[in-house]
Order: sequence, then C-alpha cells, then structure tokens
Amino acid sequence: MPIHDWSKVPSGLFHDFHLAWSAELRKALNEGVLPEGYEAYAEQKMGGPEPDVIAINVGSAIPSTDDTGGGVALAAPRTKRIQRLESETAIYARKASRITVRHHLGHVVAVIEIVSPGNKDSKAAFCDFLDKSVRFLRGGVHLMVLDLFPPSRRDPNGIHRAIFDELADLPEDPPSDKPLIFVSYQSSDPIVAYIEPLAVGDPIPELPLYYAHEKYVNVPLDSSYAAAWKSSGKRLRELVTAHSGG
Repeated sequence: MPIHDWSKVPSGLFHDFHLAWSAELRKALNEGVLPEGYEAYAEQKMGGPEPDVIAINVGSAIPSTDDTGGGVALAAPRTKRIQRLESETAIYARKASRITVRHHLGHVVAVIEIVSPGNKDSKAAFCDFLDKSVRFLRGGVHLMVLDLFPPSRRDPNGIHRAIFDELADLPEDPPSDKPLIFVSYQSSDPIVAYIEPLAVGDPIPELPLYYAHEKYVNVPLDSSYAAAWKSSGKRLRELVTAHSGG
C-alpha cells in the first residue's frame, strides 16, 4: 500500500490511525513474526515516556547478548541505506552509562515508535522523544522509528538525523526527494541504523526489528498499515485520500 500524506490531517484523526496501526503491529508480531519466548505489548509503562509497541523476552529475566537459542540468525538486512556509529568516544560513553530497561513481564528487548505530530509540537516534547530514543539505544534496547511526517523546525534534517546527532555526527543529509523516513536501530557496538527514506506514494517496505544479538525479524509494516487503514473511519480515509492525490 502506498504511503499517504498525513501532513495536513488533524492530529486527532492521525491519533486514531496511530492507535490502530500500533494494535495491528502488535498483533502481527505476536501471530508468528516473533520467535518463541518473545511477545509484543502496546504502551506498557516503563517509568518514562511510553513507546507504541515493545517486544519482551518472557523466557528469562535478562537474555544474554550471545544468545543462540531460538529465532533465526540472518544476514545483514537490506535497506536503502545503512549507517554505523563509529565514534569511539560515543561508544565508550554508551558503555559507561548503560541503562537496563526492565518490565514486570520480562526484559524489554525492542521498541517500535510511530512518530506523531505531538512529538514535534514543542521543544520539550521533542527533547523528550530524543532523550527516550537515546536511552533505549544506550541501554541495549533495539529501536524502530516510523515517521510519516516531513521534517519540521524541530528536526530540519529529519528524525533520524536528530537521533543520531545525539550519538555521533553524520556525514550526510537525507535525500531531499524522500522526506519521510523509517529506520531500525540495532543497539550494538557500534550502533547500526537500517534506513528507508520514503516519500508520499511510495510503497511501504519491510524493516528489520532486532530482538537479540545478530537476530532480527522483518516487521510486516505494509500489511499492518493496510489493516489499520481499512479499519479507519470513512471521514479519515476521505480526508487523507484527498490530500494524497487519490
């Protein structure tokens, strides 16, 4: 399904779609995408700003980063762009300030964030989003960020650039003809970002979600987006379609 233009849609209507897509992602992850011993939950309280979907290892309190049981170890994902944080200073800083994020059902291994207008509404909200993202990555939690909105004055070079600039300098700007971005971060040494620059009308790609050392699943973003779209109200679909050019 092609990406719609959400930039002119009232925040309240996007919030409804946001909730629907989060629910479809959780459903897809729990119905055969995540391996045995891992489960996805929506908006679980984690002692701070809450992600949309989290993946939890329910088999043990703290899985080893060298875990080889269950799941599938795959070759590196293929996305349009791959970037590595190679800054030695940043790597040592991350090791020195590692945070273990826990949950009462198990150990949180990954989170999925769907960016909303509210994340960029104010400087405080945007700083909270960046701080949360960095804390996840420095705490060994893998992160996926899905941004259906073009860069704003809070993130003039895009949300990925804003997150990575908190960790290390990037040598290049995102392509100007692809202002939207889906990105999955592997919280490793160094941190690796798997990036899909996108534009309105582009097909929705799959994206890897890491859940253990060198292990990931491909998240069915397209089918979950389509299911959320199908379940959305008529007014929302008409308004978004009108702005998306059909």
